[in-house]
Amino acid sequence: MTDTVVIVGAGLAAATAVTELRESGFDGPLHVLGDEQHLPYERPPLSKGYLLDNDELATVFVHDAAWYADHDVDLRQGTTVTALDPAAHVVRWDGGEQSYDKLLLTTGASPRRLPEADRSGAPVSYLRTIEDSSRLKQSFAEGRSVVVVGGGWIGLEVASAARDAGVEVTVLESQTLPLLGVLGPEVARIFADLHRAHEVDLRTGVRIAAVEQDGPRALVRLEGGATVSGDLLVVGVGVEPRVSLARAAGLATDNGILVDEHLVSSDPDVLAAGDVANAFHPVLGRRVRVEHWDTAIGQGRAAALSLLGNGTTYDRLPYFFTDQYDLGMEYVGSVGPDGYDEVVLRGSRTSSFTAFWLLDGRVLAGMHANDWDAIDHIRALVGRQVGAETLRDEGRTLEQIAGLS
Repeated sequence: MTDTVVIVGAGLAAATAVTELRESGFDGPLHVLGDEQHLPYERPPLSKGYLLDNDELATVFVHDAAWYADHDVDLRQGTTVTALDPAAHVVRWDGGEQSYDKLLLTTGASPRRLPEADRSGAPVSYLRTIEDSSRLKQSFAEGRSVVVVGGGWIGLEVASAARDAGVEVTVLESQTLPLLGVLGPEVARIFADLHRAHEVDLRTGVRIAAVEQDGPRALVRLEGGATVSGDLLVVGVGVEPRVSLARAAGLATDNGILVDEHLVSSDPDVLAAGDVANAFHPVLGRRVRVEHWDTAIGQGRAAALSLLGNGTTYDRLPYFFTDQYDLGMEYVGSVGPDGYDEVVLRGSRTSSFTAFWLLDGRVLAGMHANDWDAIDHIRALVGRQVGAETLRDEGRTLEQIAGLS
């Protein structure tokens, strides 16, 4: 294949795709256009190792600059694509354009904004980019205080990093528990207890009425009259897929760019991967858009192989991980819109445990906390009809259960 391939978006999915293309023998023109000034990088360290000051910035980059030059990749940093023209097979930016035979969109997602905070003049931060993480890290110091809006993964990882740095932390969550929509009350309660045990002022079931500037600080007024203040307000209320280019170009979008199991969009010459892709998953039997590191890597590789015409199907189960204080967790699977009817917990809630979400005896998802030998067995059990009683039998190891016929 010697067609011209253009990739719009220069994050992890893009870097993985170009790596796979070159390693698979594609020697045609390859252009990557990204609006950030950095080389493609991985985002998990921004809320984990780099934010905690455990990892150097250099560790976040997928390749160094020499790799792209050595592999004849035209990587254009700081280039904001303004339009796609699928009929003409052209992408355009201010002052330039590039034709393509095949186009891969890896435009990612942007943090949801909190308008009342942005308008307040108060010190407000989000966490998506290297610059965001660097600013947060510089603001973490003994005796300072941070208010985190949102008890999702980003919010809780920021809270954990801030507490490790000796910062006073208040987390404001509108639901009755953090991570409730992802984990359900049985496991979400464990994370709530974890943060409270580390002296986080976790306030659930609260809603923000206003955000104000209070000198150099941020003042948050809650419905009901209570107030919370901090040296910094960090907003972590989710992200929105960046679909404006695709939508303006006439591609089908709905909570992301709609793609099939081969990551092909409504235009056969345009693919999408990573945070922006709402892909049909053949194992789950429905569409799913996943905003995690593992999917960016897996879909980047699968998209590259699809570009090469081998009909690759992306069927890897969703996976994500988190590190908070002394708890490391990995999760595989997806509960889905029909929910679950039972959760099985094995082990100690305060040290090392596994959890499984079931519907009619079928394992929809599983996770472990601090049980690093468990993930392969969990992955093998997801999707199988196992039954709660079998999983509750701690006289059997997960390896034995996963080996059942």
